Amino acid sequence: MTRELGSSDLRRTCSPDNFSFETTEELEPLKEIIGQDRALDAIELGLGVKDDENRYNIYVAGQPGTGKNSAVNKFLEKVSKEEEAPPDICYVHNFENPDRPQYLQLEAGKGCEFKDDMDELVEHLEDGVSDTFETGEYKQRKEAIDKQFNQKKKDLFEQLEDEASEKGFILQRTPFGLNTVPKAEDGEPMDQQEFSELEDERREELEARQEELQSRIQETMQQVMEAEEERNEKIQNLKKEAISFLLDPMFRKLQEKYKENEKAVEFLHDVKEDILENIDEFTNQNSGGQPAAMAQITSNQDQFVKYRANVLINNGDTEGAPVVTEDNATYPNLFGAVEKKAQFGMMSTDFTMIKPGALHQANGGYLVLKANNLFRYGLSWEGLKVALNQGEINIEDPAQMLGYASSKGLQPEPIPLNIKVVIIGNRRIYNILNSVEEDFQKLFNVKSDFDFEMDWEEEEEIKIARFIRDQADNSSEIKHFNNSGVAKVVEYSSEMARDKEKLSTKFSEITELVKESSYWAKQEDEDFVAEDHVNKAMEEKIERRSLIKDKIHEYIDRGKIFIDTKGKEIGQITGLSVLSTGDFSFGKPARITANVYAGKEGVVNIDREADLSGSSHTKGVMILKGYLGKKFAFDKPLSLTANIAFEQSYSKVDGDSASSTELYAIISSLADVEINQGIAVTGSVNQKGEIQPIGGAKEKVEGFYEVCKAQGLTGDQGVILPQKNVDNLMLNDEVINAVKAGDFHIYPAETVSEGLEILTDLDAGAELKDGGYKEGTIFARADEKIREIYDALQNNEDEEE
Repeated sequence: MTRELGSSDLRRTCSPDNFSFETTEELEPLKEIIGQDRALDAIELGLGVKDDENRYNIYVAGQPGTGKNSAVNKFLEKVSKEEEAPPDICYVHNFENPDRPQYLQLEAGKGCEFKDDMDELVEHLEDGVSDTFETGEYKQRKEAIDKQFNQKKKDLFEQLEDEASEKGFILQRTPFGLNTVPKAEDGEPMDQQEFSELEDERREELEARQEELQSRIQETMQQVMEAEEERNEKIQNLKKEAISFLLDPMFRKLQEKYKENEKAVEFLHDVKEDILENIDEFTNQNSGGQPAAMAQITSNQDQFVKYRANVLINNGDTEGAPVVTEDNATYPNLFGAVEKKAQFGMMSTDFTMIKPGALHQANGGYLVLKANNLFRYGLSWEGLKVALNQGEINIEDPAQMLGYASSKGLQPEPIPLNIKVVIIGNRRIYNILNSVEEDFQKLFNVKSDFDFEMDWEEEEEIKIARFIRDQADNSSEIKHFNNSGVAKVVEYSSEMARDKEKLSTKFSEITELVKESSYWAKQEDEDFVAEDHVNKAMEEKIERRSLIKDKIHEYIDRGKIFIDTKGKEIGQITGLSVLSTGDFSFGKPARITANVYAGKEGVVNIDREADLSGSSHTKGVMILKGYLGKKFAFDKPLSLTANIAFEQSYSKVDGDSASSTELYAIISSLADVEINQGIAVTGSVNQKGEIQPIGGAKEKVEGFYEVCKAQGLTGDQGVILPQKNVDNLMLNDEVINAVKAGDFHIYPAETVSEGLEILTDLDAGAELKDGGYKEGTIFARADEKIREIYDALQNNEDEEE
């Protein structure tokens, strides 16, 4: 007996009468995530477990629109406020290794204070140095040192001159030093002629004295140099004493202020020592010998920069732990960079040009990344693994890491990393990483899996209504819904889930419908969104996206695509497939034909021979041979050739949802029985002849209905689909009304026999005890045809022998 679905089987409805409210204005806004208990528990675990090895990071998987981002943001907002703000991070000059700036960690909000303190110190130094050296006391003490040196120098030279005079010489000063000239009897310098006229004994005596005097001159010059060094040392010590007197109060104040921070105190000590060792640099006493170009470069640079601080991270205004979302996870965006500037044809940099990345900003808190974006940059993922494994952030030049840069720049000291990383992506990326990336499971050992559907319960209906209330509160563009509008949104959610027992959790799409329905309510100047406005929004959405579907239906109407919806044919049937244009899916009918003739090739898939058959479709066709063998090769070989094809198919055919359709066409050709062309078929089949469920049942039924409607409804058109897909039907009102009026029919089938009887109005034929079938039935005629083919082949082989 042919079974047919009634109108009540085609859609589950949500009655407005079930609600205790008239409008969503009466409800409390929904502040929770709906239908994701499993995923939320996983997130709560991942955020709750604290470890020092950065192992409990989270991968949030699920389809777009299921609330992954909202759930993560809400959890992080709540959890982060319960934690303390992490310390500020500053980079400062490293006096032992200038190419490796060192970091300081300071209490949240103290980083900027430290920077201001160091700037104040530098300002005090700039203003105070010149003033200090202009004081009367300093000048008086310096003059005393100079006077002492000059007097000692004078005494040494006078003593030397006296010794030279006693030895008969006069000292002459030249740009190249001191010359000794023999003294004549009149006390004047002896010229060369007079010296050469002296007796040999006298001349040799003078030459010997001159050598002795030269040794004495060298001793004196050494004494002068030592005296000058002593003078310079005294002046330098005087400067240090003066500068120390200037800066000591401030240094004592700073050291007391930051006494709990050992690295900060050590840095202040190094600053003071460096200032005292480089006083002359600040007084410009050593710049006279610089080349002009270098002097100009130096004048454009901050000579006190090494005493300043670069506040990399300021958490002074951060409430709780930081939460950072990085949507463009390039390497510099994640790990920071050392910027450079061009000056007079040269690239220069210093620690003040170190810029933070997202890891620095989220350190001590939470970092949210998008998988599609992160894994687009291989270097970013590799760097993130290293950072999490080593527990520190290294700022490196990507060009240098890849070997594109030969010179090394600054290499800032790595900063300790304490962070939770949340990656939001799809399941496919997660599965790939799990199988090929050995560190992934170790670093991201919490998976939060967001479901795309939830059970349709009364409680969930109310939550959807409260969700709409929340949307209306958050946007002036969204109106409140009355109960009929809410009921229609609930039904739409079930349509999205393609299941009468389920509701979709893709609330981004539901939000779109809510916004568009509100728009149409505003157009009609209504206070509340009702059922009609939701229907209008859904119709308009389909209209915007259905251009390709309408073009295909137009080609069918004009006869360019062959689809029959009337009459009967042998070996020809209409199958149903689903096409997707990205944001819209629709059912597309396709003609399938089968020809059976004598041969031994079995079932031949023409699409496969033309390399147009996907693996699932090919498997479905191979299953047909198993079914035919079981059904008809009980007492003879299955000797035949059956060619099947999707007509007018010019692209890859995949999926097994047409396997039952192809089987019906083959049996029709075998048994020489006509198939009603007004009935389309979908459903896969197994070797036992059972009809298995498929996807896209709603789209397939509605798509074929539209084609039948365009060609004219006859009252005996319809669709055969698997019994197991009845729960997936959430058909539109037009199809339901057509079924109710008897203009269109939907038949559930569990076996091939049921489908054949619906298509042919003939008895398929029950199997007899001897393996045969009742005479006159479809299977009996098919069995007879196979036997005839076998006998014909045998006779042909006998004749050839």
